[in-house]
Amino acid sequence: MRLLLYSDVHRDLDAARTLVSLSDGADLAICAGDLAVMREGLEEVVTLLSGTLIPTVLVAGNGESAGELREACLAWPQSHVLHGGGVDIGGVQFWGVEGAIPETPFGDWSYDFSEDDARTLLDGCPPGGVLVSHSPPFGHVDAAGGQHLGSRAVLEAIERVSPALVVCGHIHGCWREESTIGSTRVINAGPAGMVVDI
Repeated sequence: MRLLLYSDVHRDLDAARTLVSLSDGADLAICAGDLAVMREGLEEVVTLLSGTLIPTVLVAGNGESAGELREACLAWPQSHVLHGGGVDIGGVQFWGVEGAIPETPFGDWSYDFSEDDARTLLDGCPPGGVLVSHSPPFGHVDAAGGQHLGSRAVLEAIERVSPALVVCGHIHGCWREESTIGSTRVINAGPAGMVVDI
């Protein structure tokens, strides 16, 4: 299965148009969140991305909520918005957890979860599938300002169920970087899009 991976579009309409073009060569797209900026501009980005005619798995970032993303995607039949849940597409299990984990210092607009909340959302993550998380796992594609800003709950879930692939975003300085945790490939996708095979 050929996957188009992206995250952190942040209202960049040119990036959204490019992603729709890139989707022509993929079987499925994965968005690891942050289509909006501070809860604004989500609808126009989703309207453009809905030109993607392949199934698309999405999680909200911290720039939009799950409810906002779900509502924006109502007219996009190929979209699957995940929040502590999963979907089987073409025999591959996808599981999604969204928002910033752990909480950010950004204030009320940021859609954040505690590590404990994230553990609950990740509890049903199946082994061997694809985990889509806005936040990267702690210690992997998550460095900014000399600190690791990723989620310990996401790391624990990966160590527990060994997904084949983890797609994340959130930490802009690590876009397009990759890491491995055991046999799991971890990719911080970024807005330019990456095509990978699983």
